[in-house]
Amino acid sequence: MRLVLFGAPGSGKGTQAAVLKQDLGIPHISTGDLLRAEIKAETELGKKAKSIMDAGQLLSDDIMLGIIEHRLGEPDAKPGFILDGYPRNLAQADALDKVLAKIGQPLDVVIKLDVPNEAILGRCVIRFKAEHRPDDNPDTVKKRLDIYADQTAPVAEFYAKRDKLRVVDGVGELDEVTARIKAVLESTKAASA
Repeated sequence: MRLVLFGAPGSGKGTQAAVLKQDLGIPHISTGDLLRAEIKAETELGKKAKSIMDAGQLLSDDIMLGIIEHRLGEPDAKPGFILDGYPRNLAQADALDKVLAKIGQPLDVVIKLDVPNEAILGRCVIRFKAEHRPDDNPDTVKKRLDIYADQTAPVAEFYAKRDKLRVVDGVGELDEVTARIKAVLESTKAASA
């Protein structure tokens, strides 16, 4: 299964991906985690990424695509993967499709977690207090939500036109949202069988 978990920052993509990773036996590839690892290692990319992320901005498409393409080339991603946090704009979606075609691993489904901004802000405040992640600072989250709103609609439409997009209600208990996602995955498997 090759899927993208799509949604606003704080919509639960990472949480759901962690659960699905175990169930599906495929890697969870989080651009946020990849970037945080670069920041922690204080690589040149990490230093550059930190200053951009702390300002509430997104990294360039070329940087992100290079990171993703490298990760998808690793052996554990051959049977499938869960992408989380990528693509974030139309250029990234188009570039990702080209990379996946090149490596013979087209997406099976894109699941968009639908969560209202008020709920996202509440979740991020809790996570900021618990984990002290700078990208969960309420002011930063508001900026990220604005960027998301400006750039997401074309990406959703991009996948909807390819009949890959499925929207799942992301509000509720963890297991409720997981059950909704699993139902979509089962119907995707059945449709492709």
